[in-house]
Amino acid sequence: MLQQVAAHIGASPDECFFWATHSGAELDLLVVRGRRRWAFEFKRSSAPTFTKSLRAAIDALQPARTFVIHAGDRSFHLREHVTAIAAGRLLEDLPVL
Repeated sequence: MLQQVAAHIGASPDECFFWATHSGAELDLLVVRGRRRWAFEFKRSSAPTFTKSLRAAIDALQPARTFVIHAGDRSFHLREHVTAIAAGRLLEDLPVL
C-alpha cells in the first residue's frame, strides 16, 4: 500500500522517508518535496482516530497535509489538514503532490 501511495502522488524514492522519535512516535511515510511535507499513516482499522503519535509527528514536522489510509469504506476529515482516506477509494480521494 505504501508503494501504491507513493506512485499515485508522484513521489520518487528519494522523497520518501520513515520517521520516528526515541519516545515512540512515528509516521509510516513522510514525503518531502522541496519545502512541502506530506505525512501518511496506515491503519488496519476501519475507524481510524487521531492518535498521540500522529499529533507528535504533526507538531514536530509541520506537514502541509496529513493522510490516514485505513480499511474502512469512506473517506472523511479527522482534523484540520488531516484526512482519513479509505484504502478502496485511494485513487479517487488522494490528491497528487
